[in-house]
Amino acid sequence: MPFIDTILWPIKWVVELILVAWHWLFTAIGLDPAAGLTWVLSIVGLVIVVRAALIPIFVRQIKSQRKMLEVAPQLKKIQDKYKGKKDQFSREAMSRETMELYRKTGTNPLASCLPLLLQMPIFFSLFSVLNNAQRGLAGVGPLDATLGKQFGDATLFGVAPLHDTFIGAWNAGGPWQVMLIAGLMVVLMTASQFYTQLQIMSKNQSPEAKESPMYKQQRILLYLLPLVFVFSGVAFPLGVMFYWLTSNFWTMGQQFIVIRNMPTPGSEAAKAREARLAKKGKLEPKKGAPAIEEIPEPPKPTQRQQPVNKNRAKKQGGKK
Repeated sequence: MPFIDTILWPIKWVVELILVAWHWLFTAIGLDPAAGLTWVLSIVGLVIVVRAALIPIFVRQIKSQRKMLEVAPQLKKIQDKYKGKKDQFSREAMSRETMELYRKTGTNPLASCLPLLLQMPIFFSLFSVLNNAQRGLAGVGPLDATLGKQFGDATLFGVAPLHDTFIGAWNAGGPWQVMLIAGLMVVLMTASQFYTQLQIMSKNQSPEAKESPMYKQQRILLYLLPLVFVFSGVAFPLGVMFYWLTSNFWTMGQQFIVIRNMPTPGSEAAKAREARLAKKGKLEPKKGAPAIEEIPEPPKPTQRQQPVNKNRAKKQGGKK
C-alpha cells in the first residue's frame, strides 16, 4: 500500500461511513439506491457534516484575522524599519522581529488557510474512493463491493457517470452530457470562489489592512485562485466536483453571514451594519465612550425659617 494511502486510510474510512450513512437514509425514504441522484445527495450530506465539524476552526480563523488586523500597524513599523535593506543580517533581523511579534500577540498568518488545508485530505480521500469505485473495487470501510459497484456505475440522467471527468469524456468523444455538466460546475466553482474572496476584499477589510503588503498579495490571489478550478476542475470526477461545488456554496453563505453580522472593525461592512442598527434604534454605544450621567433634579425650595433672637426665645420657652 503506497505511503499516501496509509495516511489517508482513516480519513477514507470516515468518508465512506458518512457516504454510506446518507445513502442508507435516502434509500430508506424511497430513492433508488443505484441512482446518481442518490449518491449526489449523499455527497452533499458529506459536505454538510464536514463543514459543520469545521465551524469551530472557522471561528478561530476569524479571531486570528482580527488579531492580524490589530498587529498590522506594528508589523508595518517593522517593515518600514528594514525597508530598502537587502543584506542577510537585516533580512534575518526582520524575520526574527516579525516572528517575535506573532508569538507575543498569538497571531498566525497561516490561520486563514487552515480550513482549506484540513479539507484537502477529505477531498483526496473522496477522489480515491471514487477512483476505486470506478474500477468496481470495495472501499477500506463501510463501502463494500456491492455499494462500490453502485457508486462506480451511478449516472446522472442515465448518461453522465459520477466517476467520469471532462477530459475523459473529451478524449473519448462523449458523452457530451458529462462535458456539459462538468463545464457548468467549473464555471460555478470559479464564480463562487471569486465572489467569496471579492466580498472579503471589498467589504470586510479595514483601511489600515488595505495599505498593507498582505492586502496586495490577497488581491493577486483573488484572480489566481479561481484559475486553479478552471485548470484542475476538468480533471476531477463529477462526484468530486459536486463535493467541491457544494463546499464553495457553503463557504459563500457562511462568509456572507459573518460579514453581515461580525464585520471587521472599520470596514465598509462594519459601517453598513452600524447604519442598519442605527436605523432600527439598536446601535450599541462604542466601548470607551463616556457614559451620559443623569443630571440630578434641583432640590425643591422650602419655606425660609425666620431667625429668633435670644430674648424672644426665652419668652417663648417660658410660655410653655
